Amino acid sequence: MVERVADAHANPPLRQRLDTLRAAPDAHRAMLALDGAVATDPELRELVRVRASMINGCAYCIQLHAREALAAGEASHRLFGLAAWEESPYYTERERAALALTDAVTDLGAGHVSDETWDLAARAFDEPELAQLLFAIVTINAWNRLAIATRKSPQTPRA
Repeated sequence: MVERVADAHANPPLRQRLDTLRAAPDAHRAMLALDGAVATDPELRELVRVRASMINGCAYCIQLHAREALAAGEASHRLFGLAAWEESPYYTERERAALALTDAVTDLGAGHVSDETWDLAARAFDEPELAQLLFAIVTINAWNRLAIATRKSPQTPRA
């Protein structure tokens, strides 16, 4: 006998545990300020945000940043390709270096950031750009952890 998986739309979303803006407004605003201070190429930043959110399994951030990327003109095939960016032909060498660094910084348990990965990024970005990229990766990882821990739920898209 085959068990049927319940329809995803029939299951109510998990209840959000905490609203960090309400519970810790100063800390939340400080995170917003840090995020706003990161000055990277906007298209690259959204790719990094979506990729890190995929690795972390943050449904809220995947939806939010994919929607923002699409609104800014990013191609959907490039967003879908992020799940397998190393095998996808859609990214420039500079984007590949940023995505490799994103993967390494996001999944530190896989062996930390190797010299090879760091050097690849350092060749693709000058020092100020590399610092901004690193802050972009760190801030999305922090937002992912806040959203996942508090069970922040993505909005259901309208048909």
